[in-house]
Amino acid sequence: MTEGAKRRTVLVTGAAVLTVPLVACGGGSGAKSGGQALGDTSEIPEGGGKVFKEQKVVVTQPSKGDFKAFSAICTHEGCTVSRVADGTIDCPCHGSKFHIADGAVAHGPAARPLPAKSITVKGNSIRLA
Repeated sequence: MTEGAKRRTVLVTGAAVLTVPLVACGGGSGAKSGGQALGDTSEIPEGGGKVFKEQKVVVTQPSKGDFKAFSAICTHEGCTVSRVADGTIDCPCHGSKFHIADGAVAHGPAARPLPAKSITVKGNSIRLA
């Protein structure tokens, strides 16, 4: 076998090894059931919200039956927001506040809104999409 043939064999073998974990990761139970479960709609008060720290997501309900989700990571310095109160999502580190309806900055020092996250609401279940 030539040196070039040996090299191609290693590359093909390496690609096959790398492909297997990617395929295995794509078929997890969350993907088949519509995403990772966050909670129940009853946990999200109208005009308020809830921070899901483990998933780094905050879910709000600006008006009855209208659920929104945003990253729970503050765009100022990367702290995790701590609560939803009085129509804002609040960061404990430097006092940034974000509107529950769209994640826009209500009070700095953050200059950028919280990025939106995709969720699905089916029945009473809220899931990351």
